[in-house]
Amino acid sequence: MKAGLGFCSLLVLLLATDVWGQRRRPRPKPPTTRKPVPPAPRKPSPAPPKTDLEPREPTDFPPPILGPPSSFPDCPRECFCPPSYANALYCENRNLRKVPVIPPRTHYLYLQNNFIDQVTADSFSNATDLKWLNLGNNRIRSIEKQVFEKVPNLLYLYIERNQLKEVPSDLPRGLEQLRLSRNQISKIAPGAFGKMQHLILLDLHHNRISDSNLGKNVFKDLTSLIQLNLANNILRKMPANVPVRIYQLFLDRNNIEDIPQGYFKDFTNIAFIRLNYNQLTDKGLPKMVFNISTLLDLHLAHNKLANVPLFSAHLEHLHLNNNNIERINGTEICPFSMSEDVHDFSSVPKLRYLRLDGNQLSPPIPMEVIMCFRHLHSIVI
Repeated sequence: MKAGLGFCSLLVLLLATDVWGQRRRPRPKPPTTRKPVPPAPRKPSPAPPKTDLEPREPTDFPPPILGPPSSFPDCPRECFCPPSYANALYCENRNLRKVPVIPPRTHYLYLQNNFIDQVTADSFSNATDLKWLNLGNNRIRSIEKQVFEKVPNLLYLYIERNQLKEVPSDLPRGLEQLRLSRNQISKIAPGAFGKMQHLILLDLHHNRISDSNLGKNVFKDLTSLIQLNLANNILRKMPANVPVRIYQLFLDRNNIEDIPQGYFKDFTNIAFIRLNYNQLTDKGLPKMVFNISTLLDLHLAHNKLANVPLFSAHLEHLHLNNNNIERINGTEICPFSMSEDVHDFSSVPKLRYLRLDGNQLSPPIPMEVIMCFRHLHSIVI
């Protein structure tokens, strides 16, 4: 009986403990739809005390790029001096602000595609043997007069794509090529090309040169000139005193309205003339102005011509597209008499390419054009 009472007492105690534990367990809270409140912002920490460090100078240029280690002790850190080309100095694409000091052994110097805005004589103090200097695509506004005194043997000078407003003065007399395209040049001082009898190429295209900037004798001394490029300027007249031994004359994209009578009569070698994108009319072209025996390639596209101008039997390429031409008469423009019985093809006109599209012409090509120009391989209409 006592054992039964003890077992019952133990059972009652276990049940009571289990009920008591269930009561103390917390019930889960229902989910809330309220947004959590963000914590209050912290107060900013006090600024550190100022130091004596110098502030950085504001600039839009990236830092200069140093070249690889060189076996030449005089090689500037900003450049590359290849062991196999001891006379060449490669300093292009280095984010340079100025020209480094050039070693005396340098013949070829490449400084294009940098941020150079001024060229000073100090950098060239010992570069007396320099022959080739490329300063293209920088921000050059000025070149010290003494720079070219330091490099008397310079033959090739490239300063295209810069911010020059006038042709540099005191250029080396021995120059053979001078490239000044894509600057802001509007001034050519008298004598700028004086005594430069060795200059073969002069490139001034894409500047701001007007008729008043071209003095009467500005090209007088350039007796060896082969190519003169004055395209993309603001000329209204043909330049005066162009050397008569020239081969190539480029005057595209100006405002030239006429060509003086006999302008080319003394030109003994002229082979290429480009006058595209000007204001030429029939009235502005003397009848025989392009009847030049040496002329091979003539460009007169994008003008205001109503007729095909006369030309010599030696011309090979003629561009007359985008004018106001309404008719083409092969009998009128043929450089020789078509009534002649010609068996020797070497004596007939040499025209091989004729472009007439963009005018007011309609096919077919007149038969007399085909009969005259028997070397014609391509005609665009």
